[in-house]
Amino acid sequence: MTSNTNIEPSEVKRLPSRSEVPAELKWDVASVFASDADWEQAFGQAGSLPAAAAAFAGSLGESPERLTEYLHFKEDMLQKLDKLFLYAQMRRDEDNGNHIYQGLVDKAQNLAVQISAALAFEEPELLAIDEQRLREWLQQPQLAVYQRFFDELLRQKPHIRNKEEEELLALAGEVCSAPRSIFGMFNNADLHFPTVQDENGAWVEITHGNYTHLMESPSRETRQKTFAGLYATYADWRNSLAAMLAANVKKDIFAARARRFDSALQAALFAEDIPAAVYDNLIDGVRRHLPLFYRYLELRRQALGVEKLHLYDIYTPLAQERPREISYPEATEIVLQALRPLGEDYVNTARQAFSDGWVDVAENKGKTSGAYSSGVWGSKPFILLNWQGNLNSVFTLAHELGHSMHSWYSHKNQPYVYGDYEIFVAEVASTVNENLLLRYLLNKEDDPAQRLLLVNHYLDDFRGTVFRQTMFAEFEKMIHAAAEAGEALSCKYFQDAYYQLNLDYFGPAMEVDREIDMEWARIPHFYRAFYVYKYATGMSAACALAQGILSGGPQRVQAYIDFLSGGSSQSPLQLLRGAGVDMESPQTLTNAMQVFADMLDELEQLLAAAH
Repeated sequence: MTSNTNIEPSEVKRLPSRSEVPAELKWDVASVFASDADWEQAFGQAGSLPAAAAAFAGSLGESPERLTEYLHFKEDMLQKLDKLFLYAQMRRDEDNGNHIYQGLVDKAQNLAVQISAALAFEEPELLAIDEQRLREWLQQPQLAVYQRFFDELLRQKPHIRNKEEEELLALAGEVCSAPRSIFGMFNNADLHFPTVQDENGAWVEITHGNYTHLMESPSRETRQKTFAGLYATYADWRNSLAAMLAANVKKDIFAARARRFDSALQAALFAEDIPAAVYDNLIDGVRRHLPLFYRYLELRRQALGVEKLHLYDIYTPLAQERPREISYPEATEIVLQALRPLGEDYVNTARQAFSDGWVDVAENKGKTSGAYSSGVWGSKPFILLNWQGNLNSVFTLAHELGHSMHSWYSHKNQPYVYGDYEIFVAEVASTVNENLLLRYLLNKEDDPAQRLLLVNHYLDDFRGTVFRQTMFAEFEKMIHAAAEAGEALSCKYFQDAYYQLNLDYFGPAMEVDREIDMEWARIPHFYRAFYVYKYATGMSAACALAQGILSGGPQRVQAYIDFLSGGSSQSPLQLLRGAGVDMESPQTLTNAMQVFADMLDELEQLLAAAH
């Protein structure tokens, strides 16, 4: 870690405040609510909703008309709550240190808990309606749209408790969200990293947003000090961070047991109707293909000319020249050209995203790290970025635009009840966009150094999306299983388990630096149970879909647009089968690994030619 004592404040490159960011680089949050005052007014009006919802209790089985009235009321209520949450979270994420918006999020969460508790009667009461009678009601035009909603409800029947128990579970919601909220606030607002000297001699404060950029530095000393400085900071808080993650794991187990599941993993998969074999086959399949990854790491070691590869060597580009700076306007045009195979309607809508306030571009002090797409039925699908002006930023833009376009098509073509797609397919559309972008850039690039940069980017992206996220998924499975077996989730347990997984996954070409045993402490997705495996399955599906879009003609493109438009009107596996991908077949992962192997072959040829 670099000492800061002799650095002049003027020498350190610091982030701008939110107010210093130009308006054209900010998202149009005013389209959700024009002002905080409007939000407060809507929040005040929503205060009566829990009582109004509770007034339906005991009447849902009276008639199809009463049931229809309730379902329409609930949808209207939830849309109002969605908007309140969206505005509060967007404002908070602009600057996590702003206490006003911390307060708005807290108020929205309190309202959500009240509404959830008020609706506790719903599922037990609906399940009490005679199934044959309910099926007859669903033949009526005003209820026909809810057929899949009730099919899913009946599938979940063994895991739904009685009214009083459901009310208690709803009331526990706010407490159960505490570990994730505490980690988010600690990681984004309170944690500060040291400064390091970049390859040009400038002092730069490490941030979540520029960490990867610094790890791409051609200076190995900069990379090593950035790596050490980041993880030393987390290590300083190791026991608190271990307590946060352990509490979150126990929350997952509580929720699973309360709903009569055998494990937290089973509960997470059941929600989207995903067989356990999909999760297990992913881990087994990736482990079988680890020799491919070891081959890539050995090629990287040779290309960098180091005796032993370290974990701080896996981000820096293998091309001898540094990648050029890419402006945000230039990046939007590159992405639009790359997405032309998806058709004119897709591209025109994507262009609108860049001109109509969908995107919050620049990194600023206190802004939530990373990137995401967020929106609700009836709003724009917004994108949060922390623009760094490099090739990674362009791919991130394409990725998040994929999410937002998925939301746009789903919201446009589905009613509210099916407007949101399941998380299992969430990473498919984003990764298809990345695949199309890569193919576009490779097809128009003849310069060997630039092709090397692109091929290396794809291989690193595959590493991060398939190998890395599967390692995360295995870690999640391990720590939940350990807690379910009664083992203590101490900081030492987390560190030892995580370090051993790194040894397994990175293999003989890598010197696995001990600092990595704290990496689990900085992964926000560990606070969303069993989410990360979907990145890897999404990449596998995206490889197949992208190949079909580029070579399969208009029918494959239309099948993909139909998939984007499907929302949750079918199960995730059914929607993907309709687009031509079978996620229950191990062959899907095998085919994706073949794409990785083909790229490895080109990398090997490019490196040989360069030397």
